[in-house]
Amino acid sequence: MTALLLTEADVREVLDMESCIAAMEDVLAALARDELSLPLRSIFVPPGEALMGLMPAHRGGTDPVFALKEIVVAPANSGRGLDPHQGTVLLHDGVTGVLRAILNASAVTEIRTAAVSGAATKLLARPGARHVAVLGAGVQGRSHAQAMRTVIPDLELRVWSRTPEHAEALALEAHGLPCDTVEEALDRADVVCTCTASREPLVRRSWLAPGAHINAVGSSVASARELDADVVADASLFVDRRESTVNESGDYLRAVEERGIGPDHIRAELGELLAGTHPGRRSDTELTLFKSLGIAVEDLAAAVLCVDRARERGIGTEVDF
Repeated sequence: MTALLLTEADVREVLDMESCIAAMEDVLAALARDELSLPLRSIFVPPGEALMGLMPAHRGGTDPVFALKEIVVAPANSGRGLDPHQGTVLLHDGVTGVLRAILNASAVTEIRTAAVSGAATKLLARPGARHVAVLGAGVQGRSHAQAMRTVIPDLELRVWSRTPEHAEALALEAHGLPCDTVEEALDRADVVCTCTASREPLVRRSWLAPGAHINAVGSSVASARELDADVVADASLFVDRRESTVNESGDYLRAVEERGIGPDHIRAELGELLAGTHPGRRSDTELTLFKSLGIAVEDLAAAVLCVDRARERGIGTEVDF
């Protein structure tokens, strides 16, 4: 038996943003219909800054498959010129367990994370939204600029980064404007994407325009947050997975401590909106927040799409295993 090996370049060749957004919409709706299963991810935190996460998922049906992403998150990689996310996604046959494919997880994570934010923006941004702020100019800042252009073709983009030259570089690449401060970037923003490694809040409630939509992406552990508690408490909160949010989201957990919200503050999972069981945004002035943590079914769907396309196009390397 052979397994298909897809490098970072291979993944990028077959996984475009528009198709990945559609795949994320499909898999999250399927999750809401209980067609996939996944546990809470396991996170190993040894001494130091880096951690390792294990993210398994299973899809049943006519073509059952297991997926496992093993990912090392090394925040200091941004300063090294490396993606902070390093690892692999493994696909196994859901019946026999035979290994089908091994994929570079950095590219999968980069694209599918922004694609989910793209899906959330389609669902939750108010009609006519055009002004977009991206906070952070690293891997996720870049992919989110691409995702926002995919779902809002005529957007006006502003970019902020702690490192001004990074903001300038991304703004030039993404046809936007660099900003000196977070507050400047958020001025009149209809959509905000927070894609930083911040441990403490960057976004204040008073800086957000009425009716703004936020994709909060950068914080994926309980000890870090990008939003102050008032933002989370005042917003209509949507998530990728409730279980992940109440266990892993520093943005949510700090708002529990500081503003007294609880699990009932979570309005819905994105999949519920996609499956038509929840209406989503209720008014043009409502503040909406999608707290993204990233879940294993997203990696499964992106990996399956990559493998199907790669085999159709003869991309990748078949290896004996």
